[in-house]
This record gives sequence, structure tokens and C-alpha cells, in this order.
Amino acid sequence: MEATFAKKGFLVVIGCFDTKGEIYGELYRSLKAGGASIQMVNVGISASTGTFPVDVESEEIAGLAGYTLSALKSRKDRSFALEQLAAGCQIWLKGLLDRGLLRGVIGMGGGGGTFLFLRAIQVLPLGLPKICISTLATKDVSHSVGVKDVVLIPSVVDVAGINRIILPIIHQAAAALLAMVEVAWDRVAYIKPLVAISMFGNTTDCVNACTRLLEARGFEVMAFHANGVGGRNMEALIREGVFDAVMDLTTTELADEFCGGILSAGPDRMKAAVQLGLPMVVAPGCLDMVNFGRPETVPSQFQGRLFYHWAPDVTLMRTNKAENQRLGRHIAETINPLAEKVAVVWPRGGFSQVGSPGGLFFDSEADQSCLEGLMAALDPGISVTQVPASINDSAFAQVAVDRLMELLNRHRSIG
Repeated sequence: MEATFAKKGFLVVIGCFDTKGEIYGELYRSLKAGGASIQMVNVGISASTGTFPVDVESEEIAGLAGYTLSALKSRKDRSFALEQLAAGCQIWLKGLLDRGLLRGVIGMGGGGGTFLFLRAIQVLPLGLPKICISTLATKDVSHSVGVKDVVLIPSVVDVAGINRIILPIIHQAAAALLAMVEVAWDRVAYIKPLVAISMFGNTTDCVNACTRLLEARGFEVMAFHANGVGGRNMEALIREGVFDAVMDLTTTELADEFCGGILSAGPDRMKAAVQLGLPMVVAPGCLDMVNFGRPETVPSQFQGRLFYHWAPDVTLMRTNKAENQRLGRHIAETINPLAEKVAVVWPRGGFSQVGSPGGLFFDSEADQSCLEGLMAALDPGISVTQVPASINDSAFAQVAVDRLMELLNRHRSIG
């Protein structure tokens, strides 16, 4: 495989070589046997190793974060040291990436090593290969992973020394990274303009109809499930410059953020397109519901509210007039800075499948409160098209796509 790895760039191995030098030596030899050019980066706070060549020592990494290694040691605060070494590692990785010299990254560890690795790779783009062998791979580390496409491989045993279980896992992880870097992730030819669209089970018909209409006009459409993780992923990719336009038709994650539901995407939901100035169409899809788990998990303060058991472990709560008014105002305040590049399309016949006429959540007064909240705070220069249909009616999808086309044509965002 030597000829294969004649390509420019390095595979980066990040780890605590002071305590895990033996197993990192095995990873180094496995990658080297595959013909890779490697940069070994030590983030151990105590010492280094002579088992293999170390290209970057932890003193340099600490320095990038504004500290000396001795200063970090003297604090006797392991958590703080991990934070700073991760910050320094981010800076080092970004520098290598910006010079076009980073092809992939791999690390191993327990709790501390996993945290440091996952924090460090947050500066790396979607598609660049990232692998972490971790004792925590089978636990919920979603907070540390964020929206990054990292492959987590369970170590099964502790990442502490060579044995018959960890050895093949290390070799397989090395083989996986060697194969992954052969995929030209940064050289994919994107010919069609790309539109992000948010969806939920209760707005599937709407999104499917919009997708068909957009594809017929030569667009590629990428849908994101508005389940918290999906919304964060969409926002992150918008910030990475992936999309030409956004159809944020399912804004239900805002209801979960405001009402304590389990599918919030955080307080920055809907802000990326505004900050980047992307053409965007907004609708109140599924703002008529807040998501909880099994019925017994619903907070006590919501007893007596209207619920819909969507699945055994999914309980939907109908938002009330006050909550809807607040949500409408929040949307207006969020999109106002986008001004002429945003349009609102409003379904007068309901925000969701269960919120349409005949559905359990249909409540025209609560929906109207949402519209009133929006209009009270909305920049008068932003157009609001009210459609006498449910969000899942084909007529609504047609209007939503038409509004997006008008925005794109007006600002010539698509060549």
C-alpha cells in the first residue's frame, strides 16, 4: 500500500502516551505497515514514550492553549488539564487541516482520553475520517460527539495494555482508517444546488411533496429529522456552508426547547441560516406538540393537558395558546435579521398530521395565537403567505416551494 499513501497528508494519532504507550505503539506499527505517513501527537500530562517516534509532544499542545505543561500539572486539576490540552489539540489539528495535510485521525482511551479526543475533533469537517476506540463507546456520549461523524469502536476491555481482545480491535481500527482515507470525501462533485429541509413523522407528506417539487427543478434535497440531534446536525452543516437554501418547515424542536420536551435542538435552533444570510422559508410545522417519553415520564406540571400516544415510548403534548404565542414571537425575533431573504408560509388548516381538522390536536384558536405572536414581532418587510390548507396538503407544499424559488430568483443565490 506504499503507493497508495504517496498522497499528500498524514494520519494523526492522538493519545496519552505516558500511560498507554504500549497500545499506541501497536496502533503505530499497524498503520505504518499499511504505508501511512503518521503524526503521533502526545497529550499525556506526565511523560512521553520511547516505544515509537513522537512528532508532537504535550508541551507543544499545552502551549497552543496558552499554558506550560508544568503549569497544568501544578494546578492538580485533571479536568482543567484535559480541557486545555483538548483546546490546544484543536488548534494544532486545524492548522494541519488548513494546510491540506490532514487525511484522518484516530485515538483511544477511557473516560479522559475519549473526552479529549472527541473535544479535539470538533474543529474537523464532515467527511474527514475520525475513529475512536473507547471504553465508553456503548454509553451515551452524544454530548461529547456533538454532530461529528466519528466512528466509535468499543474497546470491550480497558484501554490499558495489549491482550488477545484489544489487539485485533486495534488492528481492525487501523485497517478501517486506512480504508476510509481512500474515499475522496473532500472532492465529491456537487453539481445540483442543495436545500436543507426539516421534517417529522407528522409533516412527512409535506416534506415528501416539497422534495419532489424541488427535485423536478434540479435541486438536491437533504432532510433532517427534527428530533433534537437532527436539528443540531442541520444547523452545524448550514454553518459549514453545505447548503444553498433552507426550508425550515418543521420547527417543533423550538416547542421542546421552550416547554422542556426531550427533543430540543438547543437555543441556537434556526439561527445558522439567519447568520449566514441563506434564503429560507419558515413554517410552524409541529409547533402544536411537545415530545416526551413514556407517559410516566411527563413532568407533573403538565397533568391534565391534552396528550397523544404516538408510540409506546413517545408521548406528544398539545401546546396551548400561551405557548403558541410565545413560539410565534420567538420565530419572528429570530428571522427578522434575515429580512428580505426569508419568507413565512402559514398553514391555516393545521400544523401537523394530528393537528389538522379531525385530528386530536386540531385547535384553530391555539394556532391563531401562534400567528398573532409572529405578526406582533415580525419585521413588516417579511412576507407571510397564509395558505387555507393543512401543512400536509399538496397546495401548501406548492406555495412553500414557490416562495423559495422567488427568494432564490430575487437574490440570484443559485447560478
